Amino acid sequence: MTAHARLCHLLCCAVITGAAGGRHVPAGDWPQILGPERSGIAAADERLADAWPADGPPVVWRRPVGSGFAGVAVVGAHVVLFHRDDDREVVEVLDAATGASVWSDGHATTFRPQVGGGDGPLCVPLVHDGAVVTFGAQGVLSVHDLAGGKRRWARPTHREFGAPEGYFGAGSTPVVAGGRVIVNVGGARRQAGIVAFDLGSGETAWQATDEQASYSAPVAVERDGAPHVLMVTRLACLLVDATDGTVRWTTPFGQRGPTVNAATPLVLPGGRLFLTASYGIGSVCAVFDRAGITPVWQGVEPLASQYCTPIQLDGSLYCVDGRDDLPPAALECVDAATGRLRWTEPSVGYGTLIAADGKLVVAQADGTILLVRADPERADVLARARPLRGTVRALPALSAGRLYLRDERELVCLDLAP
Repeated sequence: MTAHARLCHLLCCAVITGAAGGRHVPAGDWPQILGPERSGIAAADERLADAWPADGPPVVWRRPVGSGFAGVAVVGAHVVLFHRDDDREVVEVLDAATGASVWSDGHATTFRPQVGGGDGPLCVPLVHDGAVVTFGAQGVLSVHDLAGGKRRWARPTHREFGAPEGYFGAGSTPVVAGGRVIVNVGGARRQAGIVAFDLGSGETAWQATDEQASYSAPVAVERDGAPHVLMVTRLACLLVDATDGTVRWTTPFGQRGPTVNAATPLVLPGGRLFLTASYGIGSVCAVFDRAGITPVWQGVEPLASQYCTPIQLDGSLYCVDGRDDLPPAALECVDAATGRLRWTEPSVGYGTLIAADGKLVVAQADGTILLVRADPERADVLARARPLRGTVRALPALSAGRLYLRDERELVCLDLAP
């Protein structure tokens, strides 16, 4: 155990409070970016308190972490953290009850961003069938055993496929579909914009397209009984067959210049798809199948979000509109069928969302969290607190009534259960 790991173990154990209390709160895992279905919606049996104490939700534990803006994944008693410690990117499994380190492994990194000061990983770990998948800022794709931490394989994808690092490093969290780890590598000059790797062996299954990489996470979907992936790249949205890499269709989305696509594509009921981006790009709601995509409505108004992925509940889209780096921002509710703005709440700054138990948990970039009732008729802020003082760009996770939130220096576990 390194000195950093020993320090983390001692500090996190020292701040464990009585919030755990031995109480069992049945709820599901948060095994990947944006939760069980990559939709931002927690497990159906998740329950949240309707209010918080004056000093905020109880702190179960908190611990120091390395740099990066990768949120955690939570499976059972394991919290999977991906961060940078000095000159190593480290995947580390923590005990969900205490925050203590269970195992860790890492690889060397020399990454420095072209823009901004963050030098750590951005991609949320993915846990699938006992495997932990991580994708580092320099494109190192690794798979470990969740139990014990044995490294199964690793691939330096940027070096192998000639992909540039981009503004902030690799930031498109991989997805598993059809037994393959599918990644927006961005090796455009080698027809390796998208690459699929066998989850078990790490061998290249296929590579396709000359698309550049984005910061948007792909989503697995099934069409006509076959596994597919919806992926937003630097300048387009594609439907790709996960079996062999066949591109079913491509539609333009995004624009050249100092812009990014960073929100995850959202699959809506009725075979629809929703995309959003800032920088004057706006939103598109479309009907899609294997054959093609047809817009239903689109425009810069009312919603154009930089990296907040909207949440769809009962026909309404909830999202923080605007940009982290260019205020103002506001929490909005939009009619998913028509694009009509139902309400806006300007007191909510830029951040990301989780939905559970008829409520929204908003994690603002300044470390403030808010509890908002998911009501299509009005904005109803139930509670707010500020458990962190750093910059919170990492996506939060919610499992068993506990919210996991991190900034550049600290990871905190909060009890939000009733």
